[in-house]
Amino acid sequence: MLPPSTGCCSSSWAGSPVRRRQPRWSSPPQLPQPADGERVLPHDPALREQLTRNLAAHDLRTISHGAEKRAAVAIVVVPSEPGSDPDDPYWAANLPEHMGDVPGDVTGFDGSVSRGAGGAAFLMCRRAATLRGHGGQWALPGGRVDPGESAEETALRELHEELGCVLGADAVLGRLDDYVTRSGYVITPVVLWADAQLELQLNPAEVAHAYRIGLHELQRPDSPRFVDIPESDRPVVQLPIGRNLIHAPTGAVLLQFRWVALDGRHGERVHDFEQPVFAWK
Repeated sequence: MLPPSTGCCSSSWAGSPVRRRQPRWSSPPQLPQPADGERVLPHDPALREQLTRNLAAHDLRTISHGAEKRAAVAIVVVPSEPGSDPDDPYWAANLPEHMGDVPGDVTGFDGSVSRGAGGAAFLMCRRAATLRGHGGQWALPGGRVDPGESAEETALRELHEELGCVLGADAVLGRLDDYVTRSGYVITPVVLWADAQLELQLNPAEVAHAYRIGLHELQRPDSPRFVDIPESDRPVVQLPIGRNLIHAPTGAVLLQFRWVALDGRHGERVHDFEQPVFAWK
């Protein structure tokens, strides 16, 4: 899992003035959703080839200078069956206040991502509520890069430590752009491919629940959403998944995965998309 936040802002943000501006982004209108069977993506060799080709064609944005705190996260593409994931006990226990700090219009969203599986999917985790930083929030499998490790090695190691899944180096399809968090971490996303169903064995000290989210959820017509906030001159990005809104950094990483790896929009960037204020701490 990503390490706990070490401060509200990184040094590059300290003392930066807050500037109000006219909104530059608008959210797509909410449109009727097709039936799941009409929109799921097959988990097959053609999809693997598509993802690999698109990632290779993307001009990576990497950050090397001043990147003392590095982390890697894994976007793990797996097969899944519709309705195979259970309800989220954390969501049920925290429903009254779950959406209270979310910016923008949350009408129709109550925080649940359950029942989002179907076809090709990715793994997304609910962080353990007992974690010191960002407990109960959503994240991709991942964590700090150890000395001498590559981002790919970190992603594979953390996938094993958190979810009990073992994949080899041949599972790596490519990377996405580095993303700098408000707490000063440089996150490198690594895309992995699993040929078969993975049996998840969660590490309860780090992961409360893990879900298989169909890739079709990333391509919904109401996604992405952008919200202006007074605390920043950058728009907050939101990805509707199930009945929840996923924010940066996870939301930004997944949005670039959609644009670059799925849609083939090479060169699309997400580093200017903001985290919500509740994630700054």
